[in-house]
Amino acid sequence: MITLKGKGVSAGIAHGKIIFLCRKTFVPKKKKITDTESEINRFKAACVEAARQLLELAVKTAEKLGKEQAMVFETHSMMLEDDIEFTGPVIKIIQNENVCAEWAVETISVQLSIEFAKMEDEYFRERAIDIKDVATRVIAVLSGTQTKFTAGSEPVILASDEFTPSETAQFDRNNILAIVSQDGAANSHTMIFARTMNIPAVIGLGKALSKDLSGKDAAVDGEAGNLYIEPDKNTITKLKKKETKIKNEYAVLDQFRGKETKTRDGRKIRLYANIGSADDADAAINSDAEGIGLFRSEFLYLERDDYPDENIQYESYKKTIKKMAGRQVIIRTLDIGADKQAKYFNLPYEKNPALGMRAIRICLTQQTVFKTQLRAIYRASVYGSTAIMLPMISSINELQQSKKIADEVRKELTAQKIDFDPKVPIGIMIETPAAAVISDLLAKDADFFSIGTNDLTQYTLAVDRQNESISEFCDIHHEAILRLIKMTIDNAHKAGIWCGICGTLAADTDITETFINMGIDELSVEPSSVLKLRSKITKI
Repeated sequence: MITLKGKGVSAGIAHGKIIFLCRKTFVPKKKKITDTESEINRFKAACVEAARQLLELAVKTAEKLGKEQAMVFETHSMMLEDDIEFTGPVIKIIQNENVCAEWAVETISVQLSIEFAKMEDEYFRERAIDIKDVATRVIAVLSGTQTKFTAGSEPVILASDEFTPSETAQFDRNNILAIVSQDGAANSHTMIFARTMNIPAVIGLGKALSKDLSGKDAAVDGEAGNLYIEPDKNTITKLKKKETKIKNEYAVLDQFRGKETKTRDGRKIRLYANIGSADDADAAINSDAEGIGLFRSEFLYLERDDYPDENIQYESYKKTIKKMAGRQVIIRTLDIGADKQAKYFNLPYEKNPALGMRAIRICLTQQTVFKTQLRAIYRASVYGSTAIMLPMISSINELQQSKKIADEVRKELTAQKIDFDPKVPIGIMIETPAAAVISDLLAKDADFFSIGTNDLTQYTLAVDRQNESISEFCDIHHEAILRLIKMTIDNAHKAGIWCGICGTLAADTDITETFINMGIDELSVEPSSVLKLRSKITKI
């Protein structure tokens, strides 16, 4: 038996034959051309067709994995319109070197991938595979070939140097026992897809994962990060026991479906879900969430190349609220900026966008955009319990300005005789130390608080949460964070409003009891964490 150690990124046990992914791709050759204008037009036409294919894949992925996961392919299609990093440089190579478009695309793809792979920020390092994925598709269109991959017709453990998002999204879950790769990143789109589909996955196995292992008996422990080649009977027995234990844990969690989220002494906690689209509401319902604590409305903006109009937003909010059938839906207003950019907002380049023009700052400086969203939310509010949540509030003035604009929207709707719920609560996210410190003052004007622990941690500790090289300094249980959370909860209760948490810490069961003891009223987590958290709370 050979044991290969990598990094487990999607939990689960698998046992079967290991097969290497077989790809058939066109390999570009450097060819000279004479008519550069025709070649550029050929390249542009290929980009249009590749974008069409990507949007088609996005639709299929949304049906299979949810709207939020499909966003990656909509982002890929936007890369084909990026004349600064992609299309522009490709055209320059065609013009300056008189070479075919296939070679120019390959050249730029390699250059960009190397640049991104060298970056310190993990988020950007992980985008290198996205660039390769898009370039391969464009080259396939240009060459009149198809990039095909086969994984066999029977269930296998699939191996590769690295998997692209478009490959993973098209996997037949019934034929994939697990995926293992030489390289890869834990938070790449590929691995997010794997976790969504509950496919055990191990990355970072290096060159020891070679093609001569293809066809051999193998076993995967996606939690421990181990790949066993020709595992012995003892290893198989241990893995089967672990698999049984996992299944039993799922069965135990299922017993909490349909039950109230209460502590042992009868204290009720609201257990909500975070979603990114109306389609994701199905996952929240299936997980038995009691409401939506965070509807990330920015995905309505990120998936388009222009501002979504009032009706587009209205239909999305309406669909979500109706699906939740009376359970509260808290819609966070536009949170564009920092790591979430939409080109058409024309935001200026910023050396530190996390501290720049983002979230409520954009809403208050682009009030037409803000009013359009508020109108859509208010119109949809007649279909069920709705609340508005303002992100990145750091001053009383910002909150009061926002409420004034909301009041103007309500007056406009009334004058136009458009139905809406005039009593929609307006709460705020506590994401900055400033907001936590003045939470006693903010509580006078807010209907509720929701603590966004991801940004609160980043800003309090001065640690970029997307920079993997300094992750050791990002202590999510830091006493300063806990003190700010406690202060916020206390100030909310003194003012008679409720306080919740919707950041990553909300699902951290190691600290759930601490939050309960602090007096937290609501926890909003990813749908997959709902039953696990309910189980934990009932034991407190």
